[in-house]
Amino acid sequence: MNLGKVAGTLVATRKEASMDGLKFMLVKHVNTEGKETGGQVVAVDAVGVGPGELVLVATGSSARQTSATQNRPCDAVIMAIVDSWEIGGVEKYRKD
Repeated sequence: MNLGKVAGTLVATRKEASMDGLKFMLVKHVNTEGKETGGQVVAVDAVGVGPGELVLVATGSSARQTSATQNRPCDAVIMAIVDSWEIGGVEKYRKD
């Protein structure tokens, strides 16, 4: 899994029929300080995220393990919205 920040939405009106009804989001990878690292991924939204939220993204075969993506040609899925994280007992992030 990777930490990421939702940067926006992606619309594709023509796509594989099994992907109909799924919402695609552009997610920028972030480090443990919440700073963007330069990487990005288009991921299926399985949890109802909005722009600017910090999320967990599963990739590869794990991305096809959610109820929204099972048996679909999906390589990345947003599977959680981050509430908080800490490192060494120090809180680094808390959702407002």
